Amino acid sequence: MSLLYRIERHLRRSGLTASAFGREAMNDPAFIRHLRKGREPRPKTEARVLAFIEAAEGCASDGEGGACGA
Repeated sequence: MSLLYRIERHLRRSGLTASAFGREAMNDPAFIRHLRKGREPRPKTEARVLAFIEAAEGCASDGEGGACGA
């Protein structure tokens, strides 16, 4: 599964806009726009994005949020 596909799926599930995701995950509101135009992220960047998504989806499934809601 490609990184962009995972991001797009997360956007649909979370309701985040592309620029909000880029700002929160990478401190770059244009990050997804660049990916959509063909930018290939470095392995460390990809790992950082995937960790952000996994943490966000883990928090969403926690119900109460616990430490995620802090």
